[in-house]
Amino acid sequence: MVSGGYEDDEDDGETIIYTGHGGNDPASGKQIADQAFTEGNLALAISADHGLPIRVVRGSRGDRSHSPSTGYRYDGLYYVERYWQERGKSGFLVWRYRLVAEPSTNPTTNPPPAPPPGPATRAYSSTQRVVHNTAVTEWVKELYDCTCQVCGLRLMTAAAAYAEGAHLRPLGRPHNGPDSVDNVLCLCPNDHVLIDRGALGIDDSWNLIDLKSGATLAPLTVHPQHVLDLGHAAYHRGMFVSRS
Repeated sequence: MVSGGYEDDEDDGETIIYTGHGGNDPASGKQIADQAFTEGNLALAISADHGLPIRVVRGSRGDRSHSPSTGYRYDGLYYVERYWQERGKSGFLVWRYRLVAEPSTNPTTNPPPAPPPGPATRAYSSTQRVVHNTAVTEWVKELYDCTCQVCGLRLMTAAAAYAEGAHLRPLGRPHNGPDSVDNVLCLCPNDHVLIDRGALGIDDSWNLIDLKSGATLAPLTVHPQHVLDLGHAAYHRGMFVSRS
């Protein structure tokens, strides 16, 4: 529900930067404690990982441009595109979720109904992990010959080698990461998910780290021509590791 109950919420209509549950003063909407990654906050992350839609209800206390004048209004299905942790306006750690409205004509996010029961049933599913293909990501993938910088895997399809360009600092609001080679890694789909969802990070010596335990795993493979920016790696870590 988007109803002005959290001071850090941002509502642009088709996109919502939603603040997780807990730690706020219901009367003022101000944050008075850190949020835990449990219950509803964990459920939203699971929705993101599985590409499951959520129902958005807006209340009259939310952003005037996108909220009803009185009461509550059901505004349809949204998908959790990304989630991360940051310090909110009052200085406490909150979980943030970028929600995007379901495109009503998109066959992936709005699949056709399942066929009638029969000898072979079919289930439709969707995924919300966005893969950005640009000239920058294509250059990085070509530099590594589509070989993952994390695990060294090179996937071959029937058509060609396959890899994904992963932005350490995410593109788009509110992160506004650049689509530049110093912010892009060449990864296999598995490691792309692990980095996007905060399981893996990179330290200031370009070592891979387990963000949950803090353990150093192995050096990241970096081509001599690939100049990466440590600032983007630090930003990515800060999205999932509590900052004092």
